[in-house]
Amino acid sequence: MSSTAMRFEKLLEAVPDALVGMDQKGVIRFVNRQTEMLFGYQRDQLIGERIDNLVPQTLWQIYAQHQQEYFADPRTRSSGLDVELSGRHHSGAEFLINVSMSHIDTGDVLLVITAVDDVTRREDAVRNAGLLEAIVKNSDDAIISCTLKGTITSWNPTAERMYGYTSEEIIGRAASLLTPEERADETKDAFAKIGAGQHVEHLETSRLRKDGTAVPVSITMAPIRGEGGAVVGVSETARDVTEQRKAFVAAQRMAAIVENCQDAIVGRDLDGIITSWNPAAEHMYGYTSKEIVGKRIDLFVPEDQAGEAATILDRIKAGKRVDSLETQRVRKDGTVVLVSLTVSPIRDARGELVGSSVIHRDVT
Repeated sequence: MSSTAMRFEKLLEAVPDALVGMDQKGVIRFVNRQTEMLFGYQRDQLIGERIDNLVPQTLWQIYAQHQQEYFADPRTRSSGLDVELSGRHHSGAEFLINVSMSHIDTGDVLLVITAVDDVTRREDAVRNAGLLEAIVKNSDDAIISCTLKGTITSWNPTAERMYGYTSEEIIGRAASLLTPEERADETKDAFAKIGAGQHVEHLETSRLRKDGTAVPVSITMAPIRGEGGAVVGVSETARDVTEQRKAFVAAQRMAAIVENCQDAIVGRDLDGIITSWNPAAEHMYGYTSKEIVGKRIDLFVPEDQAGEAATILDRIKAGKRVDSLETQRVRKDGTVVLVSLTVSPIRDARGELVGSSVIHRDVT
């Protein structure tokens, strides 16, 4: 074999598509390794056979229609015929393929064959990779990855904002740079779990910023697996929970105030159903929270005050307050207590009205 032929053969083997050369009568002259893999034949089983063994008669009909234009002018190098057909595997199974035909210098026809499923998978992989990249780039959470030894390999924009390091500064450095000394064992244990193929979810901890300050975070870690399924790295998602911590502390403080207040504080929804009931309310009206929560406020409103209660509810639905309204309420034992009511709207995080809070002061 000449050196030119050897170089040509190596070039054919390097092409990722199946390449089939056939003469003008449709007899296969050469194939590359990808053709063997795609169709399930050995090379010796194909050379000298007709192309019909690989591609049904439809291709030959198309070729016959275009044969004259392919070979009428030896200077013509047409490669514009690109059709979707069925290929026939050595096992007899058929599958969709894309076929491009072109005239080459030897006078033969070169077929470039690609399985449609392979094309679809590659296109899907590209699309999915692009989608994943967009998700990571635009996530509100810091998303980083690192090797099992703790070397950082990726770093999204939120991680830059949260920790203060640019990707150029941090990639290639140890993730321990972000871990406070007192949390080192915690991180070591988490990496051991990941190495064993486990997940770490919602780990409440802290990390260090570039300026040395600590940020409270909730971390979820997952294994990154290689093609063989072995764990090769760690994906970490970190959420800054500073505001949630502040909100939690504020809620605890408010709960303590309500719990220890000497006034009865009652929460209710817009339908007049009681949703909360503090100890002072238990003491004032005689109902425990178990007995009263879920019941209507009508339970301790005197019958002759029903219209007043409806008016209060209408004002709350209009987003208005009711201040220091002196009225009467009925205790569990049937006795009446004179009270001063202050009613305030309750809104959710989006500012929508969801209920009201009523402070009852005994003014007997």
